[in-house]
Amino acid sequence: MPEQSGERPKTIWTPANVVTTIRAAFIPVWLIVVELAIPSGGAGLSASSLGAAIFYMLLAATDKLDGYLARSRNEVTTFGKFLDPIADKLVVVTALLYLLGCGLVPVWMVFIIITREFIVSGVRMVVASEGVVIAASNLGKYKTAFTMAAISGYLIWLSLPADGFAAFLIVISDIAMYVAVFLTAWSGIDYLVKSKDYLLKVD
Repeated sequence: MPEQSGERPKTIWTPANVVTTIRAAFIPVWLIVVELAIPSGGAGLSASSLGAAIFYMLLAATDKLDGYLARSRNEVTTFGKFLDPIADKLVVVTALLYLLGCGLVPVWMVFIIITREFIVSGVRMVVASEGVVIAASNLGKYKTAFTMAAISGYLIWLSLPADGFAAFLIVISDIAMYVAVFLTAWSGIDYLVKSKDYLLKVD
């Protein structure tokens, strides 16, 4: 989130940071809920799995809410810039690991997504040490949107009976996941290209 001019907040507990903190705190709670939920197995609607899916979608929705609050209220803080990307990544990675255990996503997809986050985080630290901030591209936003949409689709599918809608939903979720992985790789490469002058710099 870009730094804005004007008076800085006098406390870290701005509305945006409260939302971010709640999201981060509820990630392990969601993991407990989804582990206790009983997937339908195609036999009928599972209320517990559907509840876990809705819980996840609410967590994912706060990804945009805190950023909007921080910018609209001119309350961008260092604490928010630290915690927000961590919470965002945990929301995605925790769900992906759960889906990996369910056999719904292959390990190579999870590997690409996690590797991209490690690389981009490392590059950001190197570039920041030069006093430079590389603006995030729309690729990253699209990547996040497709990833969370695919995850939400898979989680809803786990709660549904085996019918035509469930068959349609799993296909749409698979397509969204492949698009998300493609955008993940593309956005990571784009970030490396933008950072190459700093990464290849000889002191």
